[in-house]
Amino acid sequence: MAVTVGLARLWQPQEEGAREICTLLHEYQQPGVDQNRIFMQLTRCSTFPDFNNYLTFVFCRAEGQPIEVRQSAGLLLKNNLKTAWSGTAQQFQEYMKNELLPSIGVANRELRSTVGTVISVIVQQGGVKTWPELFPALAQCMDSNDYNHMDGAMDVLFKICEDMPEQLDVDVPGLPETPINAFLPRLLKFCTSQHANLRKLAVGTVNQFILHMPRALVVNMDKYLQSLFTLATDPSAEVRKLVCYGLVQLLEHHPEYLQPHMPNVIEYMLQANQDSNGEVALEACEFWSAFCEARLPPELLRDSLPRLVGVLLSNMVYADDDEALLSAEQQDDNVPDREQDVKPFIPASKLSGGDGQDDEDDDEIINSWNLRKCSAAGLDTLSTVFHEEVLPILMPRVQQRLTNNTDAAWKDREAAVLALGAVAEGCIDGLRPHLNQIVNCLLPLLEDPRPLVRSITCWTLSRYSKYVVQSIDSAEGEAQMERVMMGLLRSILDGNKWVQEAACSAFATLEEDASDHLAPRLEQILRHLMFAFDKYQRKNLRILYDAIGTLADAVQGELNEPQYLEILMPPLIAKWQQLPDSDKDLFPLLECLTSIAQALGQGFAQYAEPVFQRCVNLIRVHLLAKTDEARAGIKYDKEFIVCSLDLLSGIAEGLGPGIESLVARSDLRDLLVQCCADDAPDVRQSSLAFLGDLAKSCVVHLQPRIPEFLQLAANQLQARDALAPENYSVANNACWAIGEVAVKVRAEAAPIVLPVVRCIVPILNSHSPEKLKQSLVENSAITLGRLAWVCPEQVAPHMEHFMQSWCRALKSIRDEVEKEHAFLGLCAMIRLNPAGAVSAFVPMCLAIGSWHEIRSEELRTELGQVLHGYKQMLGPTVWEQYMQALDQPLREKLARRYGI
Repeated sequence: MAVTVGLARLWQPQEEGAREICTLLHEYQQPGVDQNRIFMQLTRCSTFPDFNNYLTFVFCRAEGQPIEVRQSAGLLLKNNLKTAWSGTAQQFQEYMKNELLPSIGVANRELRSTVGTVISVIVQQGGVKTWPELFPALAQCMDSNDYNHMDGAMDVLFKICEDMPEQLDVDVPGLPETPINAFLPRLLKFCTSQHANLRKLAVGTVNQFILHMPRALVVNMDKYLQSLFTLATDPSAEVRKLVCYGLVQLLEHHPEYLQPHMPNVIEYMLQANQDSNGEVALEACEFWSAFCEARLPPELLRDSLPRLVGVLLSNMVYADDDEALLSAEQQDDNVPDREQDVKPFIPASKLSGGDGQDDEDDDEIINSWNLRKCSAAGLDTLSTVFHEEVLPILMPRVQQRLTNNTDAAWKDREAAVLALGAVAEGCIDGLRPHLNQIVNCLLPLLEDPRPLVRSITCWTLSRYSKYVVQSIDSAEGEAQMERVMMGLLRSILDGNKWVQEAACSAFATLEEDASDHLAPRLEQILRHLMFAFDKYQRKNLRILYDAIGTLADAVQGELNEPQYLEILMPPLIAKWQQLPDSDKDLFPLLECLTSIAQALGQGFAQYAEPVFQRCVNLIRVHLLAKTDEARAGIKYDKEFIVCSLDLLSGIAEGLGPGIESLVARSDLRDLLVQCCADDAPDVRQSSLAFLGDLAKSCVVHLQPRIPEFLQLAANQLQARDALAPENYSVANNACWAIGEVAVKVRAEAAPIVLPVVRCIVPILNSHSPEKLKQSLVENSAITLGRLAWVCPEQVAPHMEHFMQSWCRALKSIRDEVEKEHAFLGLCAMIRLNPAGAVSAFVPMCLAIGSWHEIRSEELRTELGQVLHGYKQMLGPTVWEQYMQALDQPLREKLARRYGI
C-alpha cells in the first residue's frame, strides 16, 4: 500500500550528485579499497547544505542501486542527523520527512529497519510535535494487512519508545488523541498476530512504557497482563524472553499490578527459569531478586521455595558450552597475557575527609553476566529475605554434591561451593554454629584437580572471612583463621591464572576483615606475596598490587619494620624502575605505593625522593602532552596525572612536614594550579585532595598562589552542576581542601569565606540528606566551622540560616581534630552573635554532647563558657525548659562535664 503524504516536494536532486554519492558508497564496500580516501570524499560532500537530502534520495528512491548502497546511505544519514538536524533548513527537513514516510513499508527488511532508525533519530532530535504527519502514517500502515507495512510501522514505534517512550504520551497538534492512546490498543492486538516478529515488536514496545506508566497503560493493564499470560508459552523464544522481561519490570516498578496474580506468575517463572533457551531462562531468573527487592509479603513465595532453590542450584552448574570452562583449563601461569585480556585500569581517585568511599559489592570471579551468576545472585537475595528457612532445603543438596569427589561430578561440586558462598551473609545466623565444619569442608577443595573448583572455593572462603575473624578470640577460632589464611596464600601461588586471581581477591577481602590480626603473620604473608610477584603475568600482577596495597592499609605502621621492608620494597622498586613512563602498568603500581607511603609514614622517607620526582615529571609531561603531544614525546593520558597526584597525596600524608624539602626543589606548586583547573573531573578530584594534604604538611610552599588555589577550590562548589551526583567527589574534596588551607592561612582565606558558606548551607539544609554523599555533608559541616573559626566576623551574622542543620551534621562526626576546629568555630561565632544560636539551642546541645572525649583543653573550656553564658542569658525558667527537651543521660553528661 502507499502511504499518502500531503506535502509537495520542496527539493529535487541533481542526477550527477546522486550518481557521485552512489559511486562513493559502492566503492567503499569493495575489498582492498582505500576506505580512508573515500571517507574523506564523503566528508567533503557533507559540507554541502543538501548532502543529507541526497543521502535521503539514494536511500529511499535509488531502486536501481544495490541494497547495500542504499542501506549505507541510510546509516550515514542517521549518523549525520544526530548532530545536524537542528541546524538543517526547514524545507530540507520537510523533504526528508516526506521521503521517509512512504519507505516505512519497503519490501527489504534491512532497509525497513534502517528507515525506523532514521525516523527515531528525527523524533529524538525534533520531538513528536514537529512531525504530526508521522502518526497517521504509522496507523495507516498498522491497520493494513500488508506484513511489510505492519512490520515497518511497528519497528518505528519500537525504536522511538526504546529511547523516549514519554514522547508518545504528549498532545500533538492536529491529532485527536495522544499517540499512545491511539497505538496501545493496536499494539495489544498485535500480541496475537500470526507473525512472531510482530508479536515480539508489540510486547517489546509496550514493555518500554512500564517505567513511565502512562494513563493509557494503567487503563489497559488487564489487557496487557492477559497478553503476557497468553504469550507465556509462545513458540518464539524472543517473545517468551520479552514476556519475562515485562513481568520483571512490572515487579520492579509497579508490583501492585502483579500481586493479585502472583501465584500464577511465580509458577510461570519457575517453568521459564528452566526454559531450553538460555536467554529466556536468564530473563526469568531476574524475577527472584526483583521479588525480594519489591518487599512483597514473603508468604507469596514461601511454598515455592523448595522448587525454586532446586532450580537455582541446577542453573548454577556450568553449562557445557560455557567458554569459561576451556579458558580456565588453559590458563597456566607461564603463558603471557594477551593485550585484550588485560582490562583498562581505573584508578580509585581519592575521596578526602568524611567516612571515605562506599564499599564495593562482592563480585564472583567470572565477570560476564549469565544464568549461572544470576542464579547465584537470586539465591543470595532470597537468603536475605528467608534467612535460615533456606538452609534445610539447600544444605542436603549441597552436602550431597560436595561428597561426590569424582571428576565427572566436578561441575556439581563447583555449584555447591558457589551456593555456600551465595548464602554466606543471609543465612549466617544458621550457619555460624557450623562455621568450623564449613571451613574444614572448603579448605581441601583448594587442592581440587579442577581450577574452577579451586577458584570458586577462594571466593566462597572470602564470603566467610569476616565471620572467621570474628571468632579469632578463641583457640579454635585462631586455628581456623590460620588455616584459612595459609590456604589462600598457597592458592595465590597456584599454577592457574584463574585461581591466582580468585585467591588474590579473596585474600584482599580477608586483609580488610582481619586488619591488625595480620600483624603477627606479616612475614609469612609478605613472602608469599613477593614470591607471587615473580610468578604472575600482567593481568594478575595488577590484582597482586591491590592485595599488597590492601595489606598496607590494614596493618598501617606495623609494616614499618626493617625485616618487612627488606622483603617488600626491593621487588616493587625494581618494577618501578623497569616500567617506562608510557606504560599503563604503572597505574596499579602507583596506587599500591600510595597505600604503602601512607602506612610507612616517615619510614617511606628512604624511598621518597625518586618516587616524588617521577610523579612530578609524569604530571608535567602529561600536562604538556595535553596541548602538544609532539613536544611532550608522549601520548596524553589523564590517568597518569590522577595516579601520580594520589601517590603524592600518600607521600604527603606519610611524611607530613618531611615532604617540605622535596616540594621546595620542584615546580609542583605551579603544576598543581593547572591540575586544579583541569577540565577532567577526576583530575580535579585528585588535585584538590593533594592540595588539602599539602596544606596540612607545608602550606608555606603553596605561597604566593594561595588566593588562586582557594578560588579554584571554591569554583567547584559554585559551579551550576557542582552538586550533581557525578560531581559529589570533586565538590567533597574541594570543600575539604578549603577547610585545610583556611586553618593554615587564617585571614588570607577571607575573600572566599562567604561565597563558600553560601554553597555549603544548601547542602546542610537539604531536606533529602540521604541523596547526598555522607562524606560531603560531613566535610561541609567541618569546613563551615573552620571558616567560622578563622573569619567569625563574616559568618556569625548568618548563623540563624544554618545552625539547626549544621548542628545535626556535627553530631554525627567522629571525634577528630577536624571536629575540634569546627566546634572552635561554633564558639567563635557565639561570642559575636549569641542570639543567632538560640533557636537551635537543643540541636547545639546534642552536638556538644556527641563528644566522647575532648582532647583540647581550649575547646573544653570554651564550650563550658558557651553553656554557662546561655544559662545566664536565658534565665532559669527558659533554661530549664531547654534542659527538659534533652534526655536524662545527656543532661547528666553536660552537667558532669561542664558543671551546668
